Amino acid sequence: MAHWHGISRRKPTGGRLKRPNRYRGKRRTEIASEKQSTMIGEPNRKLYRKRSGAQTVRVLYENQVNVADKKTGKVVQATLQSVSENNADPNFVRRNIMTKGAVVETDMGQVRITSRPGSHGVINGVLLE
Repeated sequence: MAHWHGISRRKPTGGRLKRPNRYRGKRRTEIASEKQSTMIGEPNRKLYRKRSGAQTVRVLYENQVNVADKKTGKVVQATLQSVSENNADPNFVRRNIMTKGAVVETDMGQVRITSRPGSHGVINGVLLE
């Protein structure tokens, strides 16, 4: 469900605001897109149209992560297993939702997510010691 970021048609006292709310409706630019969470599963992405026809891609499900190893300086792909820590919300760990800063278990070890999967369209991370 979309979220509206417009101005309320009521005052803090409960009275109506007269102008311009009487004739002005909701604008497309004031309506945010629905919330999408990145989870572990078969790869699935979704394209969103932004202003002036630009597009952005969101990762809905993914089972691979690009892992950067600081010691060797190489980037390899690892398989995701589960989310072990997420400071954004404790419920995200139970639901295996990945956000930037989340710590995930992979076949290489623990990896901290450094990209924003809901905005960048990829999942990148750094290997933790």
